[in-house]
Amino acid sequence: MKRPRDSFEPRASSHESDGSASAPSPSEDSSPSGGGASGAAADGGGQGSSAPDTLDDLVILEPGPTAHDLGLELPEDPDEAQALLLRELSEARQEAGEQLEMLQRVAADFDNYRRRVERDQAENVERASQRVIESLLPTLDAFDAAAAFEPQTESEEKTLEGMLSTRSQLLETLAREGFQPILAVGEPFDPKVHEAVSGPGDGDGDLFVDAELRRGYLMRGRVIRPSLVTVKHA
Repeated sequence: MKRPRDSFEPRASSHESDGSASAPSPSEDSSPSGGGASGAAADGGGQGSSAPDTLDDLVILEPGPTAHDLGLELPEDPDEAQALLLRELSEARQEAGEQLEMLQRVAADFDNYRRRVERDQAENVERASQRVIESLLPTLDAFDAAAAFEPQTESEEKTLEGMLSTRSQLLETLAREGFQPILAVGEPFDPKVHEAVSGPGDGDGDLFVDAELRRGYLMRGRVIRPSLVTVKHA
């Protein structure tokens, strides 16, 4: 005989069924990442990531000057105020450009003045050196005359050697200042550095220096005294 189902298997009430289905599980309530509240917190954290962490990260804009600070009286009409500000800006830029151009001219003039002063100082030093060397030319001529002397005794030879050594030291010292003798004997005649005291006579060909009567000198490439020479044809 078949047993009635209702007498042995009671069905759960709808209230109990709904309660068990809607009750959250302990794992869902305790999970920090689960649930709508946690999701909202995560979303809120994502949106707040652009905010500064400390007060030091905040950029505080200082207020700019007002029209009163600039000495301007702005009209109440915004268009007129804008036109006035644009006109003032244009005039300020033009004035700044003129000031810059003037400063550039002053800087260029000062640079030219500095170069001129340096050039004048160098020329003054060179002229002073040349005057000193010109005063030594008679001494060098005396050494040249002594070098042409033929010693007859041992004492004269020693004296001549000492004079030639002194002459060599003097020329080396002057050479460090740009002083140098002019090449003469055997060189082509150059009227810029040679002064002929006798003509070559008859003949053809280029002129060459035959003999040197007085040595000439250069100072930094400039002739301070030409050589006195005799010339002849090649």
